[in-house]
Amino acid sequence: MKFDAAIAIIPARYNSTRFPGKPIAEIGGKTLIEHVYRRVEQASLVDRILVATDDRRIADAVQRFGGTVVMTRNDHRSGTDRLSEAATGLDPDALVVNVQGDEPLVEPMVIDQAITAARLGDAEIVTVMTRLSPDDANNPDRVKVVADRNGIALYFSRSRIPSSGTCFLHLGLYVYRVRFLKKFTELEPTPLEIAERLEQLRALEHGYRIRVVEVQSESWGIDTPADLDRFKELQARD
Repeated sequence: MKFDAAIAIIPARYNSTRFPGKPIAEIGGKTLIEHVYRRVEQASLVDRILVATDDRRIADAVQRFGGTVVMTRNDHRSGTDRLSEAATGLDPDALVVNVQGDEPLVEPMVIDQAITAARLGDAEIVTVMTRLSPDDANNPDRVKVVADRNGIALYFSRSRIPSSGTCFLHLGLYVYRVRFLKKFTELEPTPLEIAERLEQLRALEHGYRIRVVEVQSESWGIDTPADLDRFKELQARD
């Protein structure tokens, strides 16, 4: 595999609290996890795609459409921990792209922008943000981020930040080296991470840098059956 290879890993679990079985829900003859996989395939800088799961039903669905699966333990606290196990055996310098398994509208260009930024090597983590509608600024389900003038994250919050002016929505796409991914999952959870219920704050509290790339994106995730119905309607119009 070439130097600076980018491997996209899509963590997928069956027992979601709000929507059990979500990854294998069908839309237009394809499972949700296949919709995500196909979008990632269109990113020109992704060399390889893996789906990391602990559930045989998801693994079977992925194998049916020709995807590659890595089976993981079923006791992981987060998708990042599942990613770390799935990355075992990869080159420590390879880039891992963490793509959420419920983001069927993730833009391939956004993935490529994040990988390009990660190859600069000036931060341990790269993630992305986009301008947030003022109507959503106070919604705790919309995670906000503020960055410094050089694009390095200052803070992430479920509350509105800043208190006035333009808010930026944090999109849950991450890129990091395998070496740092392993280190991150060994760090102790931190007070702000626990208070906000945002895992990325662990990196900031331990002194690591997160570069945030501003992108144009209208991607949104499937968190509930209502979101799935909305996506089905969108697919029917295309």
